[in-house]
Amino acid sequence: MNTGSDAAQAVYLDYNATAPMRPEAVRATYDALQAVGNASSVHDHGREAARRVDHARQQVADLLNCSRGELIFTSGATEANNLALQAAYADRGMIITSAVEHPAVLETARAVTAGGPDSLMILPVDREGKIDHEAFRAAVAGRDVALVSIMLANNETGVVTDLAPLIEMAHSVGALVHTDATQYVGRLPVDLGDLDVDLLSLSAHKFGGPQGVGALFIRRGVPLAQRPLVFGGGHERGWRAGTLNVPGITGLGAAAEAAHRHLDEEATRITKLREVLEGELLAQVPGSYINSAASPRLPGVTSITFPGAPADAVLASMPDVAASDGSACSAGAPSPSHVLLAMGLSREDADSTIRLSLGYATTEREIRRAVDAAVRAVNHVCAVMRAADNPT
Repeated sequence: MNTGSDAAQAVYLDYNATAPMRPEAVRATYDALQAVGNASSVHDHGREAARRVDHARQQVADLLNCSRGELIFTSGATEANNLALQAAYADRGMIITSAVEHPAVLETARAVTAGGPDSLMILPVDREGKIDHEAFRAAVAGRDVALVSIMLANNETGVVTDLAPLIEMAHSVGALVHTDATQYVGRLPVDLGDLDVDLLSLSAHKFGGPQGVGALFIRRGVPLAQRPLVFGGGHERGWRAGTLNVPGITGLGAAAEAAHRHLDEEATRITKLREVLEGELLAQVPGSYINSAASPRLPGVTSITFPGAPADAVLASMPDVAASDGSACSAGAPSPSHVLLAMGLSREDADSTIRLSLGYATTEREIRRAVDAAVRAVNHVCAVMRAADNPT
């Protein structure tokens, strides 16, 4: 796909970092950028801006099967996660989360609880990246748990959490449940009439909307201490002060509607492309393996380890493929992925793992090109490493 004039020939396989904007979102955002008006103003221009915001709120509500009155627009999932954890914790009890959460949850949980052992519990995961249900039951039993925050799908491995039983156990002890659904929304169906979470975070740019806008779902009637992160106005029912980002919100709504319309067909097609990608790489790179291959995963996410081939060198050796060695939020970090280490990978294997993430515009031709490029890159890096280990 064409991701810009300078990278038109590159294969873009980094949808988990950010998806290219859908054409529907580009048009809606551009249209809103041409308009003028503050959504809080009472004149015609302001009312038109407010209409755009209301329409987008309904589009997102339709995608999630919730009421539009249960949605707060934010600058993205990071802000939504911060807002959810601070409001739900309220200086009481304990937060329980997992070792494979995004830093936007882990770091916020540590900050709001001060990281004390009596106020924060970080649960381990197994080799497949999943939480043991009986261990979770034991964790919540007999404790004053204020909040459980478990992601719906992992950003590095694509592992989908079996959340329903965890929600039931958490609610049985009076805890609220938040899920970071950033990678899941817009890729697989979310029905908040069925999934009984109290709070859910999402970000537009993961499913084809603009960067810098997201939303927090707060189920009606959930008891929360209202704790805005930003003060200075009554916007978003007092949850978030500041002039609404009308173009961004409009683009979010358009992306939500487009994703909702094509959800099933995109998931099926992308899953088939991922199977081709993984099958070819495993066949052509001896010793390589897919992380969490036995777990339910998002349609377009592959975490693949090439033992002995450092990920940074592999990525540098295939400049025509846009991919990553983990979360975009930790790109360039000196330590290996906390997700892979929590799953039991050695530091060396974690450092030799890349993430390839597909999306709505990925084609089979691009997958074939990416396989060729990756195989060449791994072979080149391994040859260089062997030469360095055995100088003549």
